[in-house]
Amino acid sequence: MSAFTIFLVLIVIVAFLLVVVIMVQNPKGGGLSSSFGGGGTQQLGGVKKTGDFLDKSTWFLATALIVLILASNLTIDSGSSVESKALDATEDTSTLPPLNTIPAGEETSGDTPE
Repeated sequence: MSAFTIFLVLIVIVAFLLVVVIMVQNPKGGGLSSSFGGGGTQQLGGVKKTGDFLDKSTWFLATALIVLILASNLTIDSGSSVESKALDATEDTSTLPPLNTIPAGEETSGDTPE
């Protein structure tokens, strides 16, 4: 497996986790933290300040996603790219017909289509 493939798999995993963490949060301050007692100082089952954890994990996953995308860009093989003939300045264009010629057998009328 190439390094790019490994980065691609990691990007998909981090993106999925980021979606899950964002969906768990409630934009009005409730969410997962309100279901464990509602108060910031209450503790139920060892969970305290769940909202802070979700906020920090969102920022961490977003930063990790950006870093992985930039790192994957460095690992792309430049030798495997297909070269474009449109960018090739030495291409012979003498075989192409001129743009303003009318094919034989076709006549044009003086009327222009509207």
